[in-house]
Amino acid sequence: MTISGNLQGKRIFITGGSRGIGLAIALRAAADGASVAIAAKTADPNPKLPGTIFTAAKEIEAAGGVALPIQCDIRDEEQIAAAIEKTATEFGGIDILINNASAINLTPTLATPAKRFDLMFDVNVRGTFLTSQAALPHLKESAKAGRNPHILTLSPPLSMKAKWFKNHVAYTMAKYGMSMCVLGMAEEFKREGIAVNALWPRTAIDTAALQMIPGIDTATCRTPEILSDAAYVILNRDSKEHSGNFYVDDEVLASVGITDLEKYSVVPGTKDFLLDFFLD
Repeated sequence: MTISGNLQGKRIFITGGSRGIGLAIALRAAADGASVAIAAKTADPNPKLPGTIFTAAKEIEAAGGVALPIQCDIRDEEQIAAAIEKTATEFGGIDILINNASAINLTPTLATPAKRFDLMFDVNVRGTFLTSQAALPHLKESAKAGRNPHILTLSPPLSMKAKWFKNHVAYTMAKYGMSMCVLGMAEEFKREGIAVNALWPRTAIDTAALQMIPGIDTATCRTPEILSDAAYVILNRDSKEHSGNFYVDDEVLASVGITDLEKYSVVPGTKDFLLDFFLD
């Protein structure tokens, strides 16, 4: 079954989109002819993490989209503001913001140094808040023009169960900070017709970042394309009617009749997947 929708002409800003999930979402939109700004730190090749803003831009253009690579550290509010303004000027506005950039450090309290705590809060919470803040004036204009504006943040449903905190308090707090932005901004901008939603995977996703975490068997993961397809469904929904949701990838796909998820398996035939955090 194919997913219906069309993002042609949409003007999209994605944080951390030089590889992995962010790039997959960019390529799905580019296939429709969308204009995509990739705002990420990586401008020079890294032997441990493949992909730069420039290689991502080439892939977006090859897929049929218009690409704008922007080197941007979302810990720096001046860089965020400049990147958003450059995108709005180049594309004539912004219709969609994807808050994808995220830092992860799965350590217990006594093994979490201050600099790791600060990195996660600066990228995940502060970065998501400030990027959304900078994009919102443009999303308001998009709403006035009837262009179906969306903010989609890659963060989990909120839960107060201690089991999701006990092994990595700092990381959980930082990811939930992203989700709290979704919860609050969805209600704050409901009347403006701007959708603000979160998306999270049921299973672990095979990305270069995940491969750097010791003990993770990526053979039991799904590919980033399950999230890009789910994001595509969400971004095609009416922004006035669908906001404040904490979506899970397989549930989104099931809502449009896609229940056979075999094509997203890293290893074909896998039945026992590594489940992601934060979902009961």
